Amino acid sequence: MGLINNLMDKFKNAEFTVAPQKKLKTISADFKKAFELTLVFYKGAQIADGDLTLAALNKKTTKDVNAKADGLKIKASMKVGAAEKLFDTNFGVTVQIKDKSGAKLVPNEITIGQAARGEY
Repeated sequence: MGLINNLMDKFKNAEFTVAPQKKLKTISADFKKAFELTLVFYKGAQIADGDLTLAALNKKTTKDVNAKADGLKIKASMKVGAAEKLFDTNFGVTVQIKDKSGAKLVPNEITIGQAARGEY
């Protein structure tokens, strides 16, 4: 069943696009709606305020946040670690993907689709 699910992830309509002018809580809510997982933004070692945009986060962290970057797309077939790295590469922001309740981190080696199905 895992092989079929992984193949289905490649064709699944669930796709997540990030626009840098959105508030962090809106980006997180959109991510949860697309994948039923929690996306957490960090300001240094602390969880960032959800009312900030990526541009506002730049003023609150020592890390250079690129709020002018083009949006990025994430699909269910992507590995969790690769998706987290995309946020760092494109926007210079640290994120972690957690389970639906936001209680535990999802392993970086599995796909977002597998994480959404709880296959870990």
